[in-house]
Amino acid sequence: MNTLRQSVAVLFLAGVGLAGCAYDSHSGSDLHPTTVADLQAVLRDEWSRHLFWTRNVVLDNAKKDFRSKSFSEKAVANNTREIARTFRSFYGEATSDQLRTLLTKHYEAVRAYSDATVAGNALQQDSAMTQLTSNTDDIAAFLSTVNPYLSKGTVRDLFATLVDHHVTQITKIQTRDYAGEEATWPAMEHHAYIIADTLATALGKQFPSQFL
Repeated sequence: MNTLRQSVAVLFLAGVGLAGCAYDSHSGSDLHPTTVADLQAVLRDEWSRHLFWTRNVVLDNAKKDFRSKSFSEKAVANNTREIARTFRSFYGEATSDQLRTLLTKHYEAVRAYSDATVAGNALQQDSAMTQLTSNTDDIAAFLSTVNPYLSKGTVRDLFATLVDHHVTQITKIQTRDYAGEEATWPAMEHHAYIIADTLATALGKQFPSQFL
């Protein structure tokens, strides 16, 4: 089994089998992690599933498998809620909702780029990239405002790289360069962990009394 298939299999079991359902409302995010290491593990799982389900949407889009795409999109929405819920116990409902809105817009712009790529429409691709750049700036401004241990530049760089990975993956899937996509997957996974670890570390520094 190749690296990509192994990773996807593991993520599928974590995202569906262990959670019981791709959009089960009772996820691990409802529980407050007791240590920063626990929080890091939760966020790594959530951001890994962001990659997994977004890839499924891109693949379904390229194959025009709209039934599967509909399921995958529901899973993306659930994953976005889970990431936002992880922040709720630290910042409250309103801030959690703001983060969810920003992450939803991130996904919608990725989907728009996928749609434009499938259609072969360069103008729509450019429009989607403009949305992604603007959203990246908005996420950077938001997270750096709520947490003093997250600099705007650091967050912008993290999400700009995430966007680059999504765009590269969309291109490789559309051109059926599956070997090339497999080669990029480890870098995508590693970067998702960097995002998770950066967020967990910043939360641990801002709210040390909430952890053991």
